[in-house]
Amino acid sequence: MRNSPTTPGTPTTWRLRVRLDDRPGALARVATRLAARDCNVLALTVLPVPGGVVDEIVVRTGPGHAPADLVDDIRAEGGRCLGIARADTRHLVDHTTAALRVTAAALRDPAAVADAVRTVLDADSVTIVDTATGFGDQNDHRVVLPLTDDLTVVARRGWAPFTEVELARVAALSEALVAGDVTAPTAVITGTGAGIVLRPGTPADADAVNDLHSRCSAQTLFTRYHAGLRTLPRRWLHRLLQPPRGTTLLALCGTEVVAMAQLIRTNDPAEAEISVLVEDSWQRQGLGTAMITRLGVLGRAAGHRRMIAWCMPAEAGFTRAANAAGLPVAVRREDDLLRVAISVDAPERTAESSETAAA
Repeated sequence: MRNSPTTPGTPTTWRLRVRLDDRPGALARVATRLAARDCNVLALTVLPVPGGVVDEIVVRTGPGHAPADLVDDIRAEGGRCLGIARADTRHLVDHTTAALRVTAAALRDPAAVADAVRTVLDADSVTIVDTATGFGDQNDHRVVLPLTDDLTVVARRGWAPFTEVELARVAALSEALVAGDVTAPTAVITGTGAGIVLRPGTPADADAVNDLHSRCSAQTLFTRYHAGLRTLPRRWLHRLLQPPRGTTLLALCGTEVVAMAQLIRTNDPAEAEISVLVEDSWQRQGLGTAMITRLGVLGRAAGHRRMIAWCMPAEAGFTRAANAAGLPVAVRREDDLLRVAISVDAPERTAESSETAAA
């Protein structure tokens, strides 16, 4: 906890992050205890976290009350104070309004990106560092967000850990900053909080993509290529990175490629074929979903209405990731394969959803 000295007899405003038992009336009982100390609750925000919620309370204390008194009241009701810090008028502004304002400022002036991240995350400090220099490990109090191939944003907050909701907010900020250019690199946050850059592949990525394949298990490679590959033929690399009828999307953690996906035009202008390869140790963290979502944006920009994937009947990972992307998914069996159709065009969504129901 980060506390500042108070002057006796002077009212002080504090921000508290509180984890309470999931029982009816728990928050009301805390508010009643605070009221008994002549404290005034000025704002309340509920932040969902795995297994429950964290309540952020902005409270003005009565004269002579120390922050330790507030912590004691929370503990008396079975709660846990995750952090407490001085508050000011910024914390009484509607968070959505503040986020929209700083996003607009960052769109007008790239130099305002650090301030935007600071506001959205309510971080103590935000620095932009050269990716090649390194920036330490990510943890609950440090967020690492790739900004470009060369630059990374590092945000820190000492008084309380970052929540998944806040990580989602800063990921949305990153998406907004690149919305004007669908081919520009974009950043995503995985389920474990790692920062990943998604960008198109280039011939210079050949060695990194080859290393990705060497780290993948035989099962993962078979799921992607439907063939018993152990190593990737070198002659395939150029075609993988610059397919003549489509695009290749890479996911990078620092300089290491940890996943790749392709979108290839078919003879039907409305359709493009999609494929995804995620390194074993990065699976089930949302990377496949993020790449499908991004390829959906690229496919829609290219005029496609559907993305089609061909999967083995026993493969559930791709369909699960596609459903998690929030796009309408239709699955049907053709011969010995599953045809997974993902709608990326609004007028087609009703038809795709009906096909799913029929299946």
